[in-house]
Amino acid sequence: MRWQNSARAVTIAAALLLTSTAAQATTQEPELDPVVANGILSVCGKTLCNSSGAPVQLRGMSTHGLQWYSQCVNDESLDALADDWQADVLRISMYIQEGGYEDDPAKFTELVDKYVEAASQRGMYAIIDWHMLDPGDPNYNLDRAKTFFTEMAKRHKDKTNVLYEIANEPSGVEWSQIKSYAEELIPVIREQDPDSVVLVGTRAWSSLGVSEDSDEQEIVDNPVNADNIMYTFHFYAASHGQEYLDTLSRAADKLPMFVTEFGTQEATGDGGNDFDMAQQYIDLMASKNISWTNWNYSDDSRSGAVFKEGTCENGPYPGTGQLKPAGEWVRERVK
Repeated sequence: MRWQNSARAVTIAAALLLTSTAAQATTQEPELDPVVANGILSVCGKTLCNSSGAPVQLRGMSTHGLQWYSQCVNDESLDALADDWQADVLRISMYIQEGGYEDDPAKFTELVDKYVEAASQRGMYAIIDWHMLDPGDPNYNLDRAKTFFTEMAKRHKDKTNVLYEIANEPSGVEWSQIKSYAEELIPVIREQDPDSVVLVGTRAWSSLGVSEDSDEQEIVDNPVNADNIMYTFHFYAASHGQEYLDTLSRAADKLPMFVTEFGTQEATGDGGNDFDMAQQYIDLMASKNISWTNWNYSDDSRSGAVFKEGTCENGPYPGTGQLKPAGEWVRERVK
């Protein structure tokens, strides 16, 4: 009899627990979209903070060059990025040369605008990436950049989710030339949109100078004369080992940093994956609250494109069935 009473008590307790859990489930608030949850971002000290002043770490994906892979940025793929991957941010990579903005400014202005709106509708932050690569001096495209960013900032000045990346990967130029470019361009953006965060590329393909035998100290000694800015760092784990990791770690203690591009492969975006080294970077970025976007959200043949070739024609995009190994790896870390 004592056993029966005890069992009945357990049954009653279990029923009460289920009832309580069900009641909680019906009253639990749905998870907020990143932009609704955090509002407009700003740089506070050495990190990115939300509208309440709390540190935030954005995690998301970069598109491939829009002139080649805009078909991979569609309603279904963006739904998957926002809902299945639970990404905070989309980096919209618009090449300037190589068949990009220089060839058709109107076309690419509208295309970037379209993707900013699409990210906004899904509650994600949007990075407008001025993807200058070759030539490596950002001043070569200064007039084009002024025209483009004036228009972008004018269109999106009332949004709370837009960040401006003004020089993807400067190379072959001194830091003083990059700094000069930034100090000419940032006021153009600020005139239209005074509050958004601006991301400034660093020397030697945004390696903080490491790939050209320098380091973060040149920026520490001579920072850009502007507020609410962050400096960018790019790495590819199979090519960029301990020296690069240590540089990022030191820099994050002195400068506000944002990793706007990285891969688990070689610097070409191809080859084998070094997931062990990539995880060291992920751990460092988590510990120092460094936001990041991975390269890239497309079905390019290289190992750094997350989708298997042919995926962008019809999908599907959610889940892992269409992902390459690097895609599976980074999806888990975005989530």
